[in-house]
Amino acid sequence: MEELKQRIREEGIVIDSNILKVDRFLNHQIDPGLMKKIAERFAHTFADTGVSKVLTIESSGIAPALMTGLALNVPVLFARKKKPSTLNEDSLVTNIQSYTKSTNNLVYLEKIMLSADDRILIVDDFLANGEASLGLTRLVEMAGATVAGVCIVIEKSFQLGRSRLDHAGYPVYSLARISSLANNKITFLDD
Repeated sequence: MEELKQRIREEGIVIDSNILKVDRFLNHQIDPGLMKKIAERFAHTFADTGVSKVLTIESSGIAPALMTGLALNVPVLFARKKKPSTLNEDSLVTNIQSYTKSTNNLVYLEKIMLSADDRILIVDDFLANGEASLGLTRLVEMAGATVAGVCIVIEKSFQLGRSRLDHAGYPVYSLARISSLANNKITFLDD
């Protein structure tokens, strides 16, 4: 998606050759027009797969997930990083390591939100080592539901996330695949 790549080139800030900061349009300040276009691409790609719900993890995945749910006309769920006091005892829980925050987080999802009939589209802002996406797939599988696919706004292809998801057998669709952030230069796979 050329518009997304252009925004990354113009507004992205490389930190330590491994982290890309895109908080001017994706995960702090959100450009709704760009989110709509991103969601339309995700929805078009998975339109024929019977997606019944979209799932993400709080908080940066919520904007693209919500817009994708709107484009597909399906509900959107997000896994919580903090256990709310209202969470049922039989909720789904898994551990996910955060790449950017270098922490491990238990994430929670109400079990009643998913059924064995559901086909879930996972949407997230970044794919690095794949921990968030794989954690969400575990929640889906714990519920007996099916993962229809994984949609990623920005993939850091020089990290292991895609290969881990491919190896696990999940279809992955990324809009911007970055091959390198070395020397503070953003290089895309198709450059």
